Amino acid sequence: MKFATLPNGSLDGRLVVVSKDLTKAVDATLIAPNLLSAVQNWQEKSADLQALYDLLNAGKVDFAFDFDPSACLAPLPRSPQWLDASAFINHGKLMEEAFNTKPIPDFETIPVIYQGASDDFQGPTVDIPMPSEADGIDFEGEFGVVMTEVPMAVSVEKAANTICLIVQINDWSLRAFGPREMATGFGFIQAKPSSSFAPVAVTPDELGDAWCNGRVNMHLNVTWNDQRFGEPHGSEMNFSFPQLVAHAARTRKLTAGCIIGSGTVSNKSREAGSACIAERRVIEKIDLGEIRTPFMRFGDKVRMQAKFDDGRDGPFGVIEQKVIAN
Repeated sequence: MKFATLPNGSLDGRLVVVSKDLTKAVDATLIAPNLLSAVQNWQEKSADLQALYDLLNAGKVDFAFDFDPSACLAPLPRSPQWLDASAFINHGKLMEEAFNTKPIPDFETIPVIYQGASDDFQGPTVDIPMPSEADGIDFEGEFGVVMTEVPMAVSVEKAANTICLIVQINDWSLRAFGPREMATGFGFIQAKPSSSFAPVAVTPDELGDAWCNGRVNMHLNVTWNDQRFGEPHGSEMNFSFPQLVAHAARTRKLTAGCIIGSGTVSNKSREAGSACIAERRVIEKIDLGEIRTPFMRFGDKVRMQAKFDDGRDGPFGVIEQKVIAN
């Protein structure tokens, strides 16, 4: 199934079901008023939502309308909790060098996850206001999952069954604040503005074989000011999403609607490019001896779209945003 959220004046928006080809949508509020409610009542609502999705794809819904991704909010405009991992070892090690930090203990065997703000997620095409260009404005392309309720100390196998949706994310960063906030040991606040989401959240079956080993085995194509920046592949996650979920729930339950991000998609091969500027800057320092790429300026645009290995567009739609002065 594919879902999106349209504005209706409420904090959570209104739920629509989107066709497989992303051309049509139908209001689903008679089943669930919004996507958060649907996830919170997944056992009860998913069958009815599947039936509506099947009718929409069969062309049997009289009140379907043209789907406009630019009108969408984030699939979940807010969430009970947003947890972001650093599950791509290549990116994590490059960032250690970028911030001149000590190696994280057990980095390759224990997931690293921080808790971010989840009260104000941004839609796929809105302009993103930032306070200052001096803050080191950066994008970060990621994949993420949305869970139903997760019990405390859940096993990895059972954690996999709590994943009901997959999303595509731009986890904005302000790099100038990162080193100090990391050094405090208290996590990110100013370094992490509100994250943005592609318009469509999908159930894992929509990825077909690309949902494999608890990972999104797709390229994340990123352009900056219409220039190719990278297309790293999601298969190189060191930890699977079920492993991340189980780790986050080791000492507490997670309520339905929580989101866990993969961290910046990153590949060992330099040919894959990058999904964030900070990573490119570190690679330049290593390979060329100097940093050549600046961070974003007001007016800059970033575009992100997942693609299957055969080149087909992914199911999430496109994130395409411009940075503006606050």
